[in-house]
Amino acid sequence: MDTQIATVGSSTYESIKRDIIFGQLEPGAKLKLQELKGRYHASVTTLRETLSRLASEGFVHAEDQKGFSVSPISKEDLLEVADIRRLLECSALSKSIDNGDDDWEGRVVAAHHKLQIVEQKMLAGDHSDRELWKKYDLGFHNTLIQACNSKLVLSLHNTILDKYFRYQMIIMIFRGEKAIQEHKALLDATLKRDKKTALNVLEDHIRLGVADALPYFD
Repeated sequence: MDTQIATVGSSTYESIKRDIIFGQLEPGAKLKLQELKGRYHASVTTLRETLSRLASEGFVHAEDQKGFSVSPISKEDLLEVADIRRLLECSALSKSIDNGDDDWEGRVVAAHHKLQIVEQKMLAGDHSDRELWKKYDLGFHNTLIQACNSKLVLSLHNTILDKYFRYQMIIMIFRGEKAIQEHKALLDATLKRDKKTALNVLEDHIRLGVADALPYFD
């Protein structure tokens, strides 16, 4: 029974977080427990625990006596999230380039291949599977830093990437050939163990993605 309860809680958590990231639960929207109970087929207790967990991660805002709401988006928050991502990912990539073995290189190549397939479909105008795009984009960046050998960094990076991808899914359009070229340049520099170039490409990749989003807030 305990395992079943944990499974339901995990499923509810993943479903609500996914709907926040993809904008199905809009920024600022009130999260009414009775409505969520029907939508996610979860108990009020499970929902309270889930929303409290998401609040601790910054996806949900909790107020005493006022309940829960989806965390808003803002220019300031995007810039902060992007800066934290840059710091974490660049540091972890640097360590991964130093530590990574042949198996790690193989995983990086495989992750890039999956992402490239989805990107080429999107470049051709097929934007029907944004969730798969997000999965493989996040997967590529996560794999790049796996050899940093820090579970804490990997966990923090995964959370901050989810926050960053929330902006990408809600307001950042697919950047087309530019993003494809940046990912390929990042792959090539990493495999060559050219740390300076890889870090420069990664920083530009994050900076340019944010620059494309900023007009949304004007």
